[in-house]
Amino acid sequence: MKRPVIILYLLAFYILFQFCWWAYLLVSLNDEVYKHRIENVGLLVLTPEQREGATVALEKKIGNRRWMVIGEGIVFLSLLIWGTSVMLKIYKKEMALARQQKNFLLSITHEFKSPLASIKLYLQTLLRHDLDKKKEISFINSAIGDTDRLNNLVENALMANLIDHKGYSFSKEDINISALLRLMIQKFQQIPGHEKIESHIEEGLYVHADKNALSILISNLIENGWKYSPKESPLEITITRAENKIHLLIADQGVGIPDAEKQNIFTKFYRIGNEETRRTKGTGLGLFIVKYIVEEHSGKISVFDNKPAGSIFRVELPLLG
Repeated sequence: MKRPVIILYLLAFYILFQFCWWAYLLVSLNDEVYKHRIENVGLLVLTPEQREGATVALEKKIGNRRWMVIGEGIVFLSLLIWGTSVMLKIYKKEMALARQQKNFLLSITHEFKSPLASIKLYLQTLLRHDLDKKKEISFINSAIGDTDRLNNLVENALMANLIDHKGYSFSKEDINISALLRLMIQKFQQIPGHEKIESHIEEGLYVHADKNALSILISNLIENGWKYSPKESPLEITITRAENKIHLLIADQGVGIPDAEKQNIFTKFYRIGNEETRRTKGTGLGLFIVKYIVEEHSGKISVFDNKPAGSIFRVELPLLG
């Protein structure tokens, strides 16, 4: 158990103990006072009936005071339990956020170092060795792919910061999403290892959207699909018209997402497992940003299981025209 939780429990126990002690002293003092009053009643010149009535009245007052202290004690105890539980929930939430931020810092450090090291290696190889044209082009494309990856990381980090501070302003225009998707797929296919993309694109689909945000949305979904797919399996991308909406589907054949995790994957910094043991790359920002962009365009995103394995992400956006 963490030290702050232990301290919180000890503090709550101390407050409870002190309250019980003072309640006991108050009740005892109250009983003593009324005991003396009852004794004084016996010294008064009263008829037996009057003395008995006065004694009964005083005993009733003693009982009422005792129940008043007990009632206040119950209220105090309830507030103490409620306050302690609220503080524990806040503490656990802050600890979870701190763990997520730690994982984010660990992952973003690795995410930056890995492509930078690759780019350096490609450039050093091009400088030191006389390679044939085909090999040179392959190395250059790989370096460009790593550069694009770095650019995506920076864009995601900047956008996440703008989202937190409500500083991102969407500049919407009429966009041919079919053409944009085809362009994005061609861009990804130039990266070694990303060639296996099966696309089914219905032409001439338009949406009213922010072009940069839409590009980030598509890029993040494709990157997410590649991260969790086996190298030999293709990524299937489909965009179609469905009444007054467009449906964009990204289907992978990876390990899939447990049902218990599906509701959490769009949370900022959220990633399954611990950064020291997790094998897949990522920062926990991609799907968080995707969901934000979709909702800001009056859309909807959902995830469900692919068959026989993997996941399917479906984005629904209002169709223009």
